[in-house]
Amino acid sequence: MNTNKNDKFKAETEVNNSTCTVYLSGELDLSVAPDFRSTMEPLVANTNQSLIVNLKDLKYIDSTGIGILLSILKARHAKDASFMVEEVPGNIQKLFDMTGITKFFVPQENSQ
Repeated sequence: MNTNKNDKFKAETEVNNSTCTVYLSGELDLSVAPDFRSTMEPLVANTNQSLIVNLKDLKYIDSTGIGILLSILKARHAKDASFMVEEVPGNIQKLFDMTGITKFFVPQENSQ
């Protein structure tokens, strides 16, 4: 599902059995945040599936995007539901490390 009409950012969802993976590409920033939140709300609420956000093709994330990921983490934790971030690009991993949020996400793989 493309969450932005100008193709600056895409969030595509893939469901396999008990896992929902959301593949992000492009730039996750303030301009696409409302659409991204709308896309994620029903997925966050579905506690019958593990939720994974794949960042392999994400080029940029700002504080708004990081805030959304943290709010997803908090909501899933409150519902005792699984949430992971995987395939974090090196430049975004450095940002996660600098802001101290790396420890809150459990990446399955790191592409660096």
